[in-house]
Amino acid sequence: MAPRWKGKDAKAKKDAEAEALKEPMSKIISQLQSSLVQSDTCGFLSDNSVHLAVGSELLDLFDKACFGRPVRTVEKDTHWFQLSLEEAFYLCYCLKCLKINGGDTGPQNDEELWHYMKSKKETFPCFYKAYSHLRMKNWVVRSGAQYGVDFIIYRHHPARVHSEYGVLVLSDEDEKYLNGRLRVWSDVHCTTRLLGSVAKILLVLYVNKNGNSDESALCLANYTVEERTITRWSPEQCRERCNSS
Repeated sequence: MAPRWKGKDAKAKKDAEAEALKEPMSKIISQLQSSLVQSDTCGFLSDNSVHLAVGSELLDLFDKACFGRPVRTVEKDTHWFQLSLEEAFYLCYCLKCLKINGGDTGPQNDEELWHYMKSKKETFPCFYKAYSHLRMKNWVVRSGAQYGVDFIIYRHHPARVHSEYGVLVLSDEDEKYLNGRLRVWSDVHCTTRLLGSVAKILLVLYVNKNGNSDESALCLANYTVEERTITRWSPEQCRERCNSS
């Protein structure tokens, strides 16, 4: 599927594409990583998310990199951001640019964060592996709840381009929530029809644990991800067209 750049006319769409090429997502992520390290930014755990206070520069970089969402407050000089568990762990564990406090205990190490996030979200190991798999390929990953999927992914910032894929995460193990989906034809039909109606393709990520437990974050190195796309076949697209004489 070719990217569908946003714009009211052909010129605006070409401009959006040019801007994205001039400032690729990998470059923006690198700038965010550097800025977080230099500012020694520290977030704190808040139930199923992580909150952090940022200045104007980081606010702009978080928006450009499409991490989290701003939280409205009455404070004028400080901006608050809310990160999902997957986003926060990616910045902390993979990019090594964010510290996360757990209450009054100070910064949490990787294993403490791993166990906390698993306790808050049973499917966290598979969801994080899928999230990091896509992020490391420079896809922008956002919640797909609006479309009945786990994630929606973009080639660049959602302000510049439409999303191309709706993502469902499945596992090779007997996980009730993950593997209870797409088990029957009606599930596949409904999901592909919904995504097709908004010009998206269903991307299924099968997370294979390869016999490893999830007791430690180190298990992630042994997990593998298999990608499959599922599209809805329309018979009308394949019919022969008879020219009337």
